[in-house]
Amino acid sequence: MYRQQSVSNLIGQPVGVSLINGQGVSGVLCNVTGGSIYLMEYLYQSQFAMKQYDLRQIQAINPYPACSAPQPLY
Repeated sequence: MYRQQSVSNLIGQPVGVSLINGQGVSGVLCNVTGGSIYLMEYLYQSQFAMKQYDLRQIQAINPYPACSAPQPLY
C-alpha cells in the first residue's frame, strides 16, 4: 500500500501513477483521502473524468518533470 502522507504535497500537480498490476495512468492529483487518491484524467476532446484509485493498488506516484526549452539543432 502506498503511503498517503507522502503524496499530500503533490495535490494539484500533474502526476504519473504506477499501479501494481503493471498499468500506468496520469492526470492531476486532486485529493488523497480515505485510503484512495482522486485523479482528474483526460478522456477525449474536452472531456475529463475524476477517477478513484485505492492506495493498496498503487506502486508509485511521481510528479511530472519540469519542461525545458528544446535546444536548436544548428
